[in-house]
Amino acid sequence: MALLEVEDIVIRFGGVTAVAGVSFAVEDRQICGLIGPNGAGKTTTFNCISGIYRPNSGRIRFAGQDITGEPRHRMTGYGIGRTFQNLALFRSMTVRENVLAGAHASGRSGFIASALALPQVRREAAEAQARASELLALLDLNRVADAPVAALPFGWQKRVEMARALISRPKLLLLDEPAGGLNHGEVDDLAALLGEIRRNFNLAILLVEHHMSLVMRVSDKVVALDFGKKIADGTPEQVRSDPEVIRAYLGGGDDHARAA
Repeated sequence: MALLEVEDIVIRFGGVTAVAGVSFAVEDRQICGLIGPNGAGKTTTFNCISGIYRPNSGRIRFAGQDITGEPRHRMTGYGIGRTFQNLALFRSMTVRENVLAGAHASGRSGFIASALALPQVRREAAEAQARASELLALLDLNRVADAPVAALPFGWQKRVEMARALISRPKLLLLDEPAGGLNHGEVDDLAALLGEIRRNFNLAILLVEHHMSLVMRVSDKVVALDFGKKIADGTPEQVRSDPEVIRAYLGGGDDHARAA
């Protein structure tokens, strides 16, 4: 049984079918890249997995449990963490505060216990602080831990969002264009970091990414979409040489023009 199973999902917006019967799986501790030209349905599929959209049909299973249509606020509890293409950080808060904000969704104490600062609440707070310190060290954020996020370069802000997603100890990390806006050196650092995260936290990673060099370098498996349909699914070498993938990226006429 795969960790994540996406089975024949269909997503429509009005009369437009954005995703048409896509199926794929992500194994435990696997890095899977989801690729395709603009408008291929990658982000829509991603948003469906993370609970932002509900599919019109099809099933999504995580660790054997049907999570189809579950709201996004429950995904952390299932063991799914996510970052966003457009950063969703608290810009006036410090790096450490942003990372700690990710721990609240996995807290077990209720409102009354928190209001009374019961021992369980204090233990959870101490565990969150220790976890945040571990992540700040791993992602090389210690030196900026007390700086406001808004003062950091874009690449560093992406690391902060990744640390916030990791603090809840997910089994699956969803990364939405993690290389977007990064320079070549930062992309190289990101490739190394993704491998380190998988080793240290024993998790699987599903990433939507346009940076093909990064995807092919870090992924164990690649799934390619075009016009809302899956056109390839296999190793990076298999997908890179697939005729349908080559056609989708190189184009086959005016019908392959894409909106940004």
